[in-house]
Amino acid sequence: MPGQRRRKQRRQRHDERHRPENVPGRWEPLFESQEHAELRDFLRSLRAAGTVADPAHIRIDTFCGRLNHPTAYRVSVYVPDPAA
Repeated sequence: MPGQRRRKQRRQRHDERHRPENVPGRWEPLFESQEHAELRDFLRSLRAAGTVADPAHIRIDTFCGRLNHPTAYRVSVYVPDPAA
């Protein structure tokens, strides 16, 4: 299709400029659990609600457990600074 390559390159350049690493801001924790099923359900509800438009702005941290500390999961969302 005519212009497809140009549109794709434009989209890639836009995505690169607006990645969380390139925009000043911070990661805010939204959810924390020790159950993987709860994590899955929360992510499904987050996608269904449409609160986060870009999946690159969601971070999932897995804290590996040992005998005394069970495995924990944390979901954070990137919040850009309003001053930037």
